Amino acid sequence: MQLEQSPLVEQHRALDANLVEFGGWEMPIAYPSGTVAEHLACRHGAAMFDVSHLGSVRIEGEGAFDRLQATFTNDLNKVAPGRAQYTHLLDAADASVLDDIIIWWHPRADGEPDVFDVMPNASNTDDVVAAIGGVEATRTRAVIAVQGPEAKTQLAAVFPAAAAVGRFRVAICEWNGTNCTVGGTGYTGESGVEIAVPVDAAPALWEALVAAGITPAGLGARDTLRLESGLPLHGHELGAGITSLQADLAWVVAWNKPAFTGRDAALAEREAGVARRLFGITVEGRRPARTGCAISINGKVVGEVTSGNFSPVLGHAIALGFLPPETSEGQAVSIDVRGKELIGRIVRPPFV
Repeated sequence: MQLEQSPLVEQHRALDANLVEFGGWEMPIAYPSGTVAEHLACRHGAAMFDVSHLGSVRIEGEGAFDRLQATFTNDLNKVAPGRAQYTHLLDAADASVLDDIIIWWHPRADGEPDVFDVMPNASNTDDVVAAIGGVEATRTRAVIAVQGPEAKTQLAAVFPAAAAVGRFRVAICEWNGTNCTVGGTGYTGESGVEIAVPVDAAPALWEALVAAGITPAGLGARDTLRLESGLPLHGHELGAGITSLQADLAWVVAWNKPAFTGRDAALAEREAGVARRLFGITVEGRRPARTGCAISINGKVVGEVTSGNFSPVLGHAIALGFLPPETSEGQAVSIDVRGKELIGRIVRPPFV
């Protein structure tokens, strides 16, 4: 299968990135500095990630608001033009989370039509287009996420208008004569923005950010950062057979909305109560549990790990996993990793 390539692939090769397949795309998993160094650069300074593999579906004009409102779980009336919102697309039959999505609602003047950029996970873009229509714009732009406590300070030296975009705000910002869409969003738990920059301007912007001292980071660090922050990954904490309630994300569902896809099934589960719920687990030592490992309490298998890794900030392993809903914080658990028992304890995410 021919892999899709980011508009920044030559910049990654010039930096000796380790390129791997991810969601049908050839993307950098790490640079020579390594995942741990890239992770810590984001936690303590500023790092930047190429996330051009994420989908972009443009919905605009008359009826766009109503179409999104009637399909996704969250309530767009809670936000307004110039804002972003996290939401879910559910399976109509069982309320499984088919995808978790960020919506960027472009700023507009009175009388102008609404413009929305719907940002699905890479492998789910076609399903989202089938659900809401619109025009896929993924290949017209690159997306660069600049993240970390120093992200906006360092970004301001290169692209001050983008650095001024607030958390979950959306703005159209000009860089070197090119309009970019900038959202105050990210997937690391740190401050920062994501910049959708037209393909032709993307390499120059990336290189300017590198020259400003922002650390390039790969998808390996992006995954360890999101895990430390307790953020779900589709295909692990969300997906087939996993509902918003089971993933402990009930706040994403606007229960009072008259309609959205999967509403009846979601309400039925809320009424009956969930059979399992997502919990965080701190693990003794550096060895991580992995997806699918069995979790036991008092010698009885009661659940399984959805994600696990070493936490560079904490210095020990951490995990997320589904367990009975009555499981309590502080509860001791054991995790079977290829026949070796790891000892852990239930905590409420985020870990960092």
